Amino acid sequence: MSKKIILLGYMGCGKSTIGAHIATSLSLPFQDLDVFIAEQEGKSIPEIFQEKGEIYFRRQEQEHLKRLLALPYPMVVALGGGTPCYGKVMELVREATPYSFYLQLPAKELVARLSLQQEQRPLITGIAKENLEEFVNIHLFERAAFYTQAAFVIPCLGLSVEEIGEKIRQKIK
Repeated sequence: MSKKIILLGYMGCGKSTIGAHIATSLSLPFQDLDVFIAEQEGKSIPEIFQEKGEIYFRRQEQEHLKRLLALPYPMVVALGGGTPCYGKVMELVREATPYSFYLQLPAKELVARLSLQQEQRPLITGIAKENLEEFVNIHLFERAAFYTQAAFVIPCLGLSVEEIGEKIRQKIK
Protein backbone atom coordinates (compact mmCIF):
# COMPACT_ATOMS: atom_id res chain seq x y z
CA MET A 1 0.00 0.00 0.00
CA SER A 2 1.75 3.12 -1.20
CA LYS A 3 -1.06 5.64 -1.03
CA LYS A 4 -1.98 8.16 1.64
CA ILE A 5 -4.97 7.49 3.90
CA ILE A 6 -6.90 10.73 4.42
CA LEU A 7 -9.43 11.18 7.24
CA LEU A 8 -11.94 13.99 7.17
CA GLY A 9 -15.07 15.02 9.03
CA TYR A 10 -16.43 17.51 11.50
CA MET A 11 -14.46 18.55 14.57
CA GLY A 12 -14.89 16.05 17.36
CA CYS A 13 -15.54 13.07 15.07
CA GLY A 14 -12.24 11.43 16.07
CA LYS A 15 -9.97 12.06 13.06
CA SER A 16 -6.80 12.47 15.12
CA THR A 17 -7.52 9.59 17.51
CA ILE A 18 -8.56 7.19 14.75
CA GLY A 19 -5.74 8.39 12.48
CA ALA A 20 -3.12 7.67 15.13
CA HIS A 21 -4.68 4.23 15.75
CA ILE A 22 -4.73 3.29 12.05
CA ALA A 23 -1.19 4.56 11.51
CA THR A 24 0.08 2.47 14.42
CA SER A 25 -1.80 -0.63 13.28
CA LEU A 26 -0.41 -0.30 9.74
CA SER A 27 3.07 0.83 10.84
CA LEU A 28 2.71 4.12 8.96
CA PRO A 29 3.54 7.68 9.98
CA PHE A 30 0.61 9.85 11.13
CA GLN A 31 0.20 13.56 10.54
CA ASP A 32 -2.56 15.84 11.84
CA LEU A 33 -2.73 18.69 9.32
CA ASP A 34 -3.44 21.33 11.99
CA VAL A 35 -0.39 20.22 14.01
CA PHE A 36 1.73 20.24 10.83
CA ILE A 37 0.57 23.78 9.97
CA ALA A 38 1.26 25.03 13.50
CA GLU A 39 4.76 23.50 13.38
CA GLN A 40 5.50 24.97 9.93
CA GLU A 41 4.12 28.42 10.79
CA GLY A 42 5.59 28.52 14.31
CA LYS A 43 2.21 29.58 15.71
CA SER A 44 -0.93 27.86 17.00
CA ILE A 45 -3.98 27.73 14.72
CA PRO A 46 -5.87 30.28 16.89
CA GLU A 47 -2.84 32.63 16.71
CA ILE A 48 -2.70 32.32 12.92
CA PHE A 49 -6.44 33.09 12.68
CA GLN A 50 -6.10 36.05 15.04
CA GLU A 51 -2.95 37.55 13.52
CA LYS A 52 -3.38 36.83 9.80
CA GLY A 53 -7.05 35.94 9.35
CA GLU A 54 -8.96 32.99 7.97
CA ILE A 55 -8.21 33.66 4.29
CA TYR A 56 -4.46 33.49 4.97
CA PHE A 57 -4.94 30.34 7.05
CA ARG A 58 -7.02 28.57 4.38
CA ARG A 59 -4.42 29.36 1.70
CA GLN A 60 -1.62 28.04 3.91
CA GLU A 61 -3.70 25.01 4.82
CA GLN A 62 -4.04 24.03 1.15
CA GLU A 63 -0.32 24.62 0.49
CA HIS A 64 0.73 22.52 3.49
CA LEU A 65 -1.67 19.75 2.47
CA LYS A 66 -0.12 19.74 -1.03
CA ARG A 67 3.29 19.29 0.59
CA LEU A 68 2.08 16.32 2.64
CA LEU A 69 0.35 14.72 -0.35
CA ALA A 70 3.54 15.09 -2.42
CA LEU A 71 5.68 13.16 0.06
CA PRO A 72 6.85 9.93 -1.65
CA TYR A 73 5.70 7.49 1.03
CA PRO A 74 2.41 6.27 2.50
CA MET A 75 1.03 7.93 5.62
CA VAL A 76 -2.19 8.66 7.47
CA VAL A 77 -3.32 12.31 7.41
CA ALA A 78 -6.13 13.81 9.50
CA LEU A 79 -7.52 16.99 7.92
CA GLY A 80 -8.97 19.85 9.91
CA GLY A 81 -12.77 19.89 10.10
CA GLY A 82 -13.08 22.78 7.64
CA THR A 83 -10.20 21.82 5.35
CA PRO A 84 -12.27 19.93 2.71
CA CYS A 85 -14.55 22.95 2.23
CA TYR A 86 -12.01 25.44 0.87
CA GLY A 87 -10.19 25.86 -2.41
CA LYS A 88 -9.54 22.68 -4.36
CA VAL A 89 -8.83 20.48 -1.34
CA MET A 90 -11.17 17.61 -2.21
CA GLU A 91 -9.90 17.65 -5.81
CA LEU A 92 -6.32 17.39 -4.49
CA VAL A 93 -7.30 14.56 -2.15
CA ARG A 94 -9.14 12.59 -4.85
CA GLU A 95 -6.17 12.96 -7.24
CA ALA A 96 -3.66 11.92 -4.58
CA THR A 97 -5.32 8.81 -3.17
CA PRO A 98 -8.25 6.40 -3.48
CA TYR A 99 -8.32 6.19 0.34
CA SER A 100 -10.23 9.16 1.71
CA PHE A 101 -12.65 8.51 4.57
CA TYR A 102 -15.43 10.71 5.94
CA LEU A 103 -15.86 9.83 9.62
CA GLN A 104 -19.56 10.55 9.95
CA LEU A 105 -21.36 11.24 13.23
CA PRO A 106 -24.78 12.78 13.86
CA ALA A 107 -24.94 16.32 15.27
CA LYS A 108 -26.20 15.15 18.69
CA GLU A 109 -23.12 12.96 19.22
CA LEU A 110 -20.77 15.69 17.98
CA VAL A 111 -22.39 18.21 20.36
CA ALA A 112 -22.03 15.78 23.28
CA ARG A 113 -18.31 15.45 22.53
CA LEU A 114 -17.67 19.11 21.71
CA SER A 115 -19.48 20.50 24.75
CA LEU A 116 -16.78 18.80 26.86
CA GLN A 117 -13.98 20.53 24.92
CA GLN A 118 -15.55 23.85 24.01
CA GLU A 119 -12.76 25.96 25.54
CA GLN A 120 -10.10 24.15 23.46
CA ARG A 121 -11.99 24.64 20.18
CA PRO A 122 -11.60 28.23 18.87
CA LEU A 123 -14.48 27.89 16.40
CA ILE A 124 -17.02 27.21 19.18
CA THR A 125 -15.49 28.95 22.21
CA GLY A 126 -17.97 31.84 22.22
CA ILE A 127 -21.10 29.83 21.39
CA ALA A 128 -23.66 29.37 24.16
CA LYS A 129 -24.23 25.69 25.04
CA GLU A 130 -27.92 25.95 24.08
CA ASN A 131 -26.91 27.14 20.57
CA LEU A 132 -24.20 24.56 19.95
CA GLU A 133 -26.42 21.91 18.35
CA GLU A 134 -27.91 24.42 15.91
CA PHE A 135 -24.40 25.66 15.05
CA VAL A 136 -23.17 22.10 14.40
CA ASN A 137 -26.28 21.22 12.35
CA ILE A 138 -25.80 24.29 10.12
CA HIS A 139 -22.13 23.44 9.59
CA LEU A 140 -22.88 19.78 8.82
CA PHE A 141 -25.48 20.88 6.26
CA GLU A 142 -23.04 23.35 4.66
CA ARG A 143 -20.15 20.88 4.64
CA ALA A 144 -21.99 17.71 3.59
CA ALA A 145 -21.36 18.31 -0.13
CA PHE A 146 -17.60 18.41 0.55
CA TYR A 147 -17.38 15.62 3.15
CA THR A 148 -19.34 13.19 1.00
CA GLN A 149 -16.80 13.56 -1.82
CA ALA A 150 -14.58 11.23 0.21
CA ALA A 151 -14.15 7.83 -1.39
CA PHE A 152 -15.73 6.16 1.66
CA VAL A 153 -18.25 7.30 4.26
CA ILE A 154 -17.82 5.53 7.60
CA PRO A 155 -20.82 5.89 9.96
CA CYS A 156 -19.08 5.95 13.36
CA LEU A 157 -21.94 6.20 15.87
CA GLY A 158 -21.62 3.53 18.54
CA LEU A 159 -18.33 2.16 17.22
CA SER A 160 -15.04 2.00 19.11
CA VAL A 161 -11.79 3.37 17.70
CA GLU A 162 -10.74 -0.22 17.00
CA GLU A 163 -14.00 -1.00 15.14
CA ILE A 164 -13.70 2.13 13.00
CA GLY A 165 -10.06 1.31 12.31
CA GLU A 166 -11.06 -2.18 11.18
CA LYS A 167 -13.72 -0.78 8.82
CA ILE A 168 -11.07 1.49 7.26
CA ARG A 169 -8.46 -1.29 7.00
CA GLN A 170 -11.04 -3.49 5.19
CA LYS A 171 -11.38 -0.82 2.46
CA ILE A 172 -7.64 -0.53 1.87
CA LYS A 173 -6.31 -2.92 -0.73
